[in-house]
Amino acid sequence: MTTQKRTPTEEATRHIDARIAELADWRGERLAYVRALIRQADPEVVEEWKWQVPVWSHGGILCTGETYKQVVKLTFAKGAALEDPAGLFNASLEGNTRRAIDIRVDDTLDETAFKALIRSAVALNTSGS
Repeated sequence: MTTQKRTPTEEATRHIDARIAELADWRGERLAYVRALIRQADPEVVEEWKWQVPVWSHGGILCTGETYKQVVKLTFAKGAALEDPAGLFNASLEGNTRRAIDIRVDDTLDETAFKALIRSAVALNTSGS
């Protein structure tokens, strides 16, 4: 019997799939939803599993996807350096580096603005800045 070794990306994807399934509530649905939006915005995004949370990267960390009882929190590693004309960032606003989007059970997310934010994060990571 041959066991095929998974790549780090395949392993991360497996962990993220498992996290979504184990939540089995609105948080899992929202995490799956934002994951799909991230993949649409950046088809080259790399999924990682760090600190027991999903991490999406391209030229560096774009954002993490943490789940709490009341929110799904998307923390952008360099969020303070990103333009946010739609005002998606609503958490971790006081820091010099990170910014976050807290999504609650009844919140709607502006998909167009979110995808633009992901693309801006990719551009920042790959610009050499």
